[in-house]
Amino acid sequence: MAEPTVEIVEGCRLPVLRKNQENEDEWPLAEILSVKDIPGRKLYYVHYIDFNKRLDEWVTPDRLDLKKLQFPKKEAKTPTKNGLPGSRPSSPEREVKRKAESVSLATQVTAATPVPSLPSSAEASQASVYPAMRDSSFSIKAREEHEQLTSLTTNGTTRRLIPSQPGRKRKNCVGTEEIVKVFQNNSPRSSTVYLPPGEDSQDSSDGIPSAPRMTGSLVSDRSHDDIITRMKNIDCIELGRHRLKPWYFSPYPQELTTLPILYLCEFCLKYLKSLKCLQRHLVRAVLGPDVTHSQHQIKTKCNLRHPPGNEIYRKGTISFFEIDGRKNKMYSQNLCLLAKCFLDHKTLYYDTDPFLFYVMTEYDSKGFHIVGYFSKEKESTEDYNVACILTLPPYQRRGYGKLLIEFSYELSKVEGKTGTPEKPLSDLGLLSYRSYWSQTILEILMNLKSENGERPQMTINEISEITSVKKEDVISTLQYLNLINYYKGQYILTLSEDIVEGHERAMHKRHLRIDSKCLHFTPKDWSKRGKW
Repeated sequence: MAEPTVEIVEGCRLPVLRKNQENEDEWPLAEILSVKDIPGRKLYYVHYIDFNKRLDEWVTPDRLDLKKLQFPKKEAKTPTKNGLPGSRPSSPEREVKRKAESVSLATQVTAATPVPSLPSSAEASQASVYPAMRDSSFSIKAREEHEQLTSLTTNGTTRRLIPSQPGRKRKNCVGTEEIVKVFQNNSPRSSTVYLPPGEDSQDSSDGIPSAPRMTGSLVSDRSHDDIITRMKNIDCIELGRHRLKPWYFSPYPQELTTLPILYLCEFCLKYLKSLKCLQRHLVRAVLGPDVTHSQHQIKTKCNLRHPPGNEIYRKGTISFFEIDGRKNKMYSQNLCLLAKCFLDHKTLYYDTDPFLFYVMTEYDSKGFHIVGYFSKEKESTEDYNVACILTLPPYQRRGYGKLLIEFSYELSKVEGKTGTPEKPLSDLGLLSYRSYWSQTILEILMNLKSENGERPQMTINEISEITSVKKEDVISTLQYLNLINYYKGQYILTLSEDIVEGHERAMHKRHLRIDSKCLHFTPKDWSKRGKW
């Protein structure tokens, strides 16, 4: 396609050629975020509509379909009393009237559509991981019913909630103290769990704060989401033996964003502008006046061959290091800068003092190489055991993500607490946590054994205490797996053959597990410390 003769400006939308996962050509709709001139041609930075931002890229004009070009719509201006164009300020009476109309409209919608109190699996999974903003003008029940009629938008993706099947009346959902009874059906590989009906409704979204935390090293805040932060600013990062292509914006110094490759020391994570600088950083030969070349002394600028902090776990080649954000500020800040390249739902701040960082490494003859990490607050009022979690792209899809999650819950077990990850989760984080929760809970339910010929019994609280998974996450996982059914006046959990076989296949592939015997960790009471 030739150089465009039409002026393409920021905000235009048009189909753009790209390769899909099957390496086939497709033309998804994209928005032009930026235009830059280079000698001989123009380049366009595009965001593919309904695609994750990690796929945003610079494209050449020959990949644009100008026949379907859509120019940005101009904002409509309301005439003022004098008939001149401009925005008209709203009067208090008009605002009150508008609010009253919106409330009455929402009431009519919710009243006309009855919804069973037990949410469907899709609704439960969304409610458990995406915090809903609370509006004081609606009651909690009206808000829940209204949300089931709309779609949830988080992390740039819109998800349509599946309404419950009409005509099926269900009573209130199970409480956390309800007894779980298990017995085998006619099929030896299928079991059913009976739950007596509870009096109070247990919503999977209870206990989730109405808004994300607004302090810390990486916090949830989309107020920064302007045209600058929507664009990747680093082309390539060299970290040890790997070269990484960043997915998102990260606030590295401006002078480094023009480099073709940004070099990081894989041990201290310091950023350098050239390979020569990195080599000088790692090793430097110092020759004294009376020292011959054969007797030269070697002095290194970077003495680290592992992350700073205490090694609290080692099994085989896998190690975990605990790093205090106050004692190792520079390393913690560099870690957050690197993590921001692959986390879109967080904003970076340099206040790392209230946080602990747990870095997972893989050991070889050259040292301990970073694989991933998670951070957690030293004191969390919302029972968060993870603030941010990341597996670096070269190590993804190899089981390290679940290993990080399992380690976070192993720490919670030692602390004697139940925990939950900070919301919202990224798309990949959500998949990993759902998979971990499902496998952990199914493993417990399938290993229940009867005593004295009676069906085994277990409460939701007991599952939570054994796994350290917060009870709201336990309930939402059971609903996501679609295990809860209403049968003859009581709730039952049915484990079908497909679920059992699928679980066994997944556990057979899961080779990496945390061995609690290799953990050397003593929790600290941070509330008694005046300063961290």
